[in-house]
Amino acid sequence: MSSLEAIKDGFRVVHRNWQLVLVHLCMVIINFFGFFIFVGIPLAVALIIFGIDLTGIKGIKDIFDLLRNPSEIISRYLGLIIIIVVSFLIYVLLVATLGIYVLGGSVAIIGRSLRDAALKFSMHAFFSEARRLFMRMLGFTAAIGLILISLTFVLGVLGGGIAAIVSLAKSQDSTLALFLGVFFSLVLILIAITLILVILSTTIYGAAALFFKGTGPVKSIREALRYLSICPNALWLYTILFAGYLIANFFLIFLGYPFRLIPVIGPIISFPYQLMSYALQTYLGLVIIGATFTYYYFTEILGEPQTPPNSLKAIP
Repeated sequence: MSSLEAIKDGFRVVHRNWQLVLVHLCMVIINFFGFFIFVGIPLAVALIIFGIDLTGIKGIKDIFDLLRNPSEIISRYLGLIIIIVVSFLIYVLLVATLGIYVLGGSVAIIGRSLRDAALKFSMHAFFSEARRLFMRMLGFTAAIGLILISLTFVLGVLGGGIAAIVSLAKSQDSTLALFLGVFFSLVLILIAITLILVILSTTIYGAAALFFKGTGPVKSIREALRYLSICPNALWLYTILFAGYLIANFFLIFLGYPFRLIPVIGPIISFPYQLMSYALQTYLGLVIIGATFTYYYFTEILGEPQTPPNSLKAIP
């Protein structure tokens, strides 16, 4: 299967399950109201107690005054601060849980559509699959998160080492220091971009292994790394999809920027545009899942690298 065929079939599969976009939009609305309830209200109560009015410049100045001497505020309002922190942590936990739940359901619906082109979207199937995959998706995302944290630490150490080398070279020769600084910075950027692409592609192909092969979180990651090592075209496919996603997001931000310059009605006009932009971003994100899952399914599960079956090609 070629990358172009996988991308086309990714669009077909997502078009067939377009209701997933609405599910993700509902998740955003729930997250918005959750933020208002768990973070906005406690924070507003705290600002009232502190006597801060954010409607003017004086309110912002009062906040900076509080931050200059936070020990007094902490000692006087420790209970309130604990409530705010706990509320924020609860909100983060709810957002993460809901996000993993919706992601698991979306992955399962796309995977089921690849297995059987005659299946149609249903909320019953979505909730059923989301519940079935939730614990494994939770462990999988946690493992990926630990890998990201570890690699961030390694990159930080490399960056510190490069800074030390450049600082040492600067004491000897400024021209050499400039050359080493530019050279090592470019090398570090290249390493970081490569690692990010490998981690992201491992994440999405690991999710494919988790669904199609029923593997556990850690084994799914190993399966994804094994698959990428024997099928490097899968990494190139994800790179193309990721680059296209970034370009599309850039144009959406660029097109929406003029709305912010319009006084008074600008924010009102920009709200439906932002909602439409998020819907399009969600659609493209699902297309990435659909295309990579299609490529993985036909090259790894079925072992048919050339063309997909006619049943999938017939999807409108």
